[in-house]
Amino acid sequence: MGADGPAARPEESGIALELLVHGVGGTTPEKMLDDPRTVRVTGDDTAAVFRRADDVDAETRPEAGRTGPVPEAYVWCNLTSGNGTRALWLLLLPFMVVNLAHWMRPGARGRRRTVRVYGLLVRLAGLTLTVLLVAAACEVALDLVAWQCAGTRACAESHSWLGFLSPDVSADGWWSRPGRRLALAALVPAALTGLLWYLSHRTWSAYESQRPMDHRAEPEEDNSRTALGRPGFWYGRRLVARLRAAHTAAGLLTIAAAVSSTATRFDHEPGGPALLDTLGRLLQAALVAAGVAVVWVVCRRGRSERHLDRELDEHLVRRLPLAALVLLVLAAVYAGWERPGWESHGRLSGDATFGGIAFVQGLLVIALAVVAHLLHRTHPEPRAAVRGLGGPAVATLACALGGVMSGGVSQRVADWLDGTGATVPGPPVLLTWQASVIPLVLIVLLGHCAWLGWRTWRSSRAQLGAVESDYPGEAKDAAYSRRIARTRAMAALTDRGPRLIGVTAASTLLLGAAALVGALTSHKTPGRAAEGAYAIVESAAETAQALGSWLIGLGFILFVTWGRRAYKDPSARRTIGILWDVGTFWPRAAHPFAPPCYAERAVPDLTWRMATWTRATRGRLVISGHSQGSVLAAAAAWQLEPSVRKRVALLTYGSPLERLYGRWFPAHFGPAALTALHHDVDCWRNLYRLTDPIGGPVRLPGDCGPEVDRAPLRDPLSYGRSDLHPLPAPILGHSDYQADPAFAQERARLLARLQPDLPGPRSQGESGRSSA
Repeated sequence: MGADGPAARPEESGIALELLVHGVGGTTPEKMLDDPRTVRVTGDDTAAVFRRADDVDAETRPEAGRTGPVPEAYVWCNLTSGNGTRALWLLLLPFMVVNLAHWMRPGARGRRRTVRVYGLLVRLAGLTLTVLLVAAACEVALDLVAWQCAGTRACAESHSWLGFLSPDVSADGWWSRPGRRLALAALVPAALTGLLWYLSHRTWSAYESQRPMDHRAEPEEDNSRTALGRPGFWYGRRLVARLRAAHTAAGLLTIAAAVSSTATRFDHEPGGPALLDTLGRLLQAALVAAGVAVVWVVCRRGRSERHLDRELDEHLVRRLPLAALVLLVLAAVYAGWERPGWESHGRLSGDATFGGIAFVQGLLVIALAVVAHLLHRTHPEPRAAVRGLGGPAVATLACALGGVMSGGVSQRVADWLDGTGATVPGPPVLLTWQASVIPLVLIVLLGHCAWLGWRTWRSSRAQLGAVESDYPGEAKDAAYSRRIARTRAMAALTDRGPRLIGVTAASTLLLGAAALVGALTSHKTPGRAAEGAYAIVESAAETAQALGSWLIGLGFILFVTWGRRAYKDPSARRTIGILWDVGTFWPRAAHPFAPPCYAERAVPDLTWRMATWTRATRGRLVISGHSQGSVLAAAAAWQLEPSVRKRVALLTYGSPLERLYGRWFPAHFGPAALTALHHDVDCWRNLYRLTDPIGGPVRLPGDCGPEVDRAPLRDPLSYGRSDLHPLPAPILGHSDYQADPAFAQERARLLARLQPDLPGPRSQGESGRSSA
């Protein structure tokens, strides 16, 4: 047995293989193959291909007596949910969401510069999220703990572990100087930045460093080829390394600025130390220059997809973070220098910092919306989510998530340090304003959800007749019919998801802008800013502030609790794994600290397996993908050479290829790309149910549609009791497609269309002529 499974003689033909790819949540090879005895034929503990024990040497035995294809199971669930520590990636959710926005751009024809501008804006938005996260850590460690609490006698006395930092409690000890307190507290955000670098580097070595099968790029003059078929699409090693260096440097520079800025302002005051003033100006200039270098690195051209980019920019990857670290050390030394008369009072410059970040993020989101609209208008897709504005909407939500998490951490730490709010000023005013608009956003969401509920109820009633007509000749049960109709109506809510995302993003952007204006103009919390106004206005402001603070704290606690539970509870970890299966399919093109892209391992695995098996056996191959597995199957088929792709049949069921990916990622899974895939593979069939909230029809235009989509499968299989189904049949929804007889029928049709005695792969010259 070789590395690619059982050995086979090239002259053998007629063997058929069904390569099964599971969907979200994962499963076991025993369940996929319906056999307790399975053998791993290739792969490792992370992802592998399995066969039944009786089929290990199927290629070397005559085909006589076999009634169907040899089943193989590709199990990839450990790529996303196999380890309890994966739940910690929840803390990086904003990074994952903004990375999704990069891939949600509308399709474009002949607008390469505009496409590059779109990618640039998303990468810059991702950079602001890194700065926001590190700034939140600085707010907690430097401002709330080291500056405010340690500088206030009452707060320091109530937290004895801060005594050595307090000038009153420690009798002006060495560490009690304001600059030294800030320098010591900077270890917390520095450790966080180092942890992010470590996680990104470790996963980069495991995922982005997996080389896909090398093949020549296909011509794209017809504009129907998706980028997923390019040789370097699933090999983002160079870009992730470059972005990791830039984001790590940005985090360290943010800490350096937070440590040194207060000391610089003190030195700039009249009568301040001249030498320290000069050194402070030089340090600030160096920080600005380093910041410009970071932005330049992020703004450089993004991914190289038309070939395998094996370069690494080693000097940049090493020197940029190192230079930022040196500046951080210099900033700590500068801030820790003795300055007579320097005392801590009030807050650090958190309002200006968080206000500037929010303002830049708002500008980036608006610019992104303009670019996305231009791209969508060039070639509008009727079913594109949010009319082509899905990327800007999701980027807005990523920024909002970052703000909520920052505010939640700051508010909870402030409450822990000073529950009464009488001894320390607390977090920046802007964070309080942002928390105060959360109840308003929830009101908008609840109103929209109520409208969706009413529409779902009407849809459920309207489908009663269709449900009963699907089961003619059977005694009707009104309650059971309502249950089936309700399941169908609930499944249809997926198609209304874009409206919900659009409403949420628009309300978040508008209310976030109002919060920014309110904080910068009043410099007070909403409750204090409303003092002296009408009683109803003052009461509403105080209620929104209190409720927002409670909600943001509750949300943060639930977030941490969910992650901790997922670490200990395998069932909860499985649920989080489902979220990751959808969110981490795409490469890290916009943010290096996002959770890793499992498809950069899974797609090359499938491509290698299909290519080597068909080349060795010249047999018939059906790749059978369920749910997210169908997306992996399509991506792997795009990576095959055209001559090999024509010898493969595709069977998808419960597939989100069009319903989710085609709508939200139209540039990569739009109608043109899916139609090209249908023409490139030998044949393709798709199965779906009206009760499935995830899978749906592929909806190819013209005559291609009926060739791919089978009519919706009945669910349940039987309405009542019958000779074939003596017990009540369950409503299956998204699961157990193989239990439907239609599955075996369609698989047999695909195998019958594939020729059993196929020629070997064409030569490079012939393949090149056929691809031209």
